[in-house]
Amino acid sequence: MGTMGRMSRLLAIALLAICLMAASAGDGAAAWSGSPRVTVELVSERDAVAPGKTFWIGLRQTIAPGWHTYWSNPGDSGEPPQIDWTLPAGFTASDISWPNPERIRLGPAMSYGYSNEVVLPIQLTAPANLVPGTRVTVAGRASWLVCEKECIPEEAPVSLSLPVVAGEPGLHPTGAPLIARARQAVPSPSPWPATFTATPETVTFAVAARGLVQDRLSEVWFYPARWGAIDHAAAQQARVDARGITVEVARGQLPEATAAPIEGVLVLTERLDGGVVRQAFALRAAPAAATSGLALLRSVALALAGGILLNLMPCVLPVLSVKALGLIQHSAGSARAMRRHGLAYSAGVLGSFAVVAGTLLALRAGGERIGWGFQLQSPLVVTLLAYLLFAMALALSGVFVIGARLAGVGQSLAARSGYGGSFFTGALAAVAATPCTAPFMGAAVGFAVTQPWTTGLLVFEALGLGLALPYLLLTLIPTWRRFLPRPGAWMKRLEELLAFPLYASVAWLVWVLSQQAGPTAVAAALGGLVLIGLAAWLFRISRHARATWRGAGLTAVAALVVGAVALGPLAGTAPARDPAQAAGGRAETFSPRRLAELRAQGRPVFVNVTAAWCITCLVNERVALRSDAVTEAFARKGVVVLKADWTSRDAGIAEMLGSFGRSGVPLYLLYAPALSGRVAASAPAVLPQILTEGAVIDAVNRI
Repeated sequence: MGTMGRMSRLLAIALLAICLMAASAGDGAAAWSGSPRVTVELVSERDAVAPGKTFWIGLRQTIAPGWHTYWSNPGDSGEPPQIDWTLPAGFTASDISWPNPERIRLGPAMSYGYSNEVVLPIQLTAPANLVPGTRVTVAGRASWLVCEKECIPEEAPVSLSLPVVAGEPGLHPTGAPLIARARQAVPSPSPWPATFTATPETVTFAVAARGLVQDRLSEVWFYPARWGAIDHAAAQQARVDARGITVEVARGQLPEATAAPIEGVLVLTERLDGGVVRQAFALRAAPAAATSGLALLRSVALALAGGILLNLMPCVLPVLSVKALGLIQHSAGSARAMRRHGLAYSAGVLGSFAVVAGTLLALRAGGERIGWGFQLQSPLVVTLLAYLLFAMALALSGVFVIGARLAGVGQSLAARSGYGGSFFTGALAAVAATPCTAPFMGAAVGFAVTQPWTTGLLVFEALGLGLALPYLLLTLIPTWRRFLPRPGAWMKRLEELLAFPLYASVAWLVWVLSQQAGPTAVAAALGGLVLIGLAAWLFRISRHARATWRGAGLTAVAALVVGAVALGPLAGTAPARDPAQAAGGRAETFSPRRLAELRAQGRPVFVNVTAAWCITCLVNERVALRSDAVTEAFARKGVVVLKADWTSRDAGIAEMLGSFGRSGVPLYLLYAPALSGRVAASAPAVLPQILTEGAVIDAVNRI
């Protein structure tokens, strides 16, 4: 598409946005002084309600000639209708089931919506305790945007009153046929698998719909469920052959959206002897990416390198310092025992990575949009990890002793010679590594989560092997042990000193909890830490007491630990923080639509995808992003900063990470100003995961 064509499209979108802002300047429907362009009512497929039964109702819109309302994805402009429900006690309402839309062209822009009349079906479920002979009233306030050459927001109250009956309700003579036609227009799940391939200019969908007769299909059209993946107004080139349907269309203004599955509706118009039949199918097209041996080898190598560098990350160092102390203690023993400790530690790392990675891959296969570090998005997991590190720190401080004096916390699990302690420390090091992303790691993890589970697990295990490798080599190569200091009395003081990095980790985890779930969760966690401390003290003094008191003391210790763990779920029930506050400082809260708006306005944009539990992210913000020089560079170039906060689970942010081949934070994107259609369609610059002030300023200066 030529530059002038793209420019004219952007101009039309901008004009539509101006119309929307002007129309929204008033108060709701009062912005239009004349009569509404859309009249609405609720209709029901049934003439009564039965206790505990599910039935369909519909929002019926009667639209003035020449005007239109919008589909769930309005296209290049518009907003879909919404209903703010006021339901009777016990009733639940589903989301709107959207009938397939029409294409509405205005100049170079394309919208998706409805004209004349549309019924939007909604499923209602009645509670089982309804009393026959009474009536119930379902009410709400509907709002919508209606457009012709101008756009007008309108709203109106809607309600529906129905009697309650004991038996099966009958069909409503007016509502039933209206809803039946609307439900027939709702896309059915596609029976065919679909994939797509993307180039810098086009997106091509391949639908394995074999057996179709090409001459009978008069039109094939794909309606995307979200804005930005394809150019809505561009022509779609469709062909049908023995392999199925292929649809080629120009790429949209969010090229990163094509790295994740694209959902939408495929509409087939078929010529039959009796006329024309339209069929709509809900489609989910996955990226068509075959895994080559070279790509797998590259990802394994990147994962191995990233795992080695994880040893230098601040989230892992506190745990590794404990294991380093154990390594010095073991150095006086036999070479055989050293090797076993190294293998046990490595087995703990690899086993923990297998559990975390297997859970991640299984949840993603089930449709969850999560990524690396997903477990730390749970306030409960953060709380329990804080308890565990606090117990380790107390043991290092000498408050209590586990096993034979700290060859690694968890040593009481050892069968012989503390190997269980080494295994447990390796497992804990792997868990502690999840808040950090090392160089080379992002691309490897992003590759892993898009592959079959066997391939993905192989890449994750390479990452774990990299984490375990330095310690493993120290235990396997005898000549390297001469670099270790000799054991001695100094180790007692070092042991106590190493408690403080763990205390610092606990303080950081409590801060993360405050960002995730607020003060109630922090209070619960602090109460649990007090109980853990009291349990550790009781455990120490009970060990040397008489048998009767020792039993009572250990019972009290168990009760205190159970009480601390019981406080953990309070973190999950605390209210989440305000997203606007999460954006922080001068940054705006990220959303795909806000990004698209800024790019359509020709503004440069910096997107900071971060999380409170990501140590690398926090260091980058402190060292680079918050510096005066970077702030001045952003201001000089007019860069708008959008902050995508992934501290708590967010499917939209997870999807965006996946679109760039990533499965974890941090991710830094710098979009150049959209001065032309070609620039607007260009991909952003992806900055390094370890930022420096100079790297950010250099990237900004290249705009």
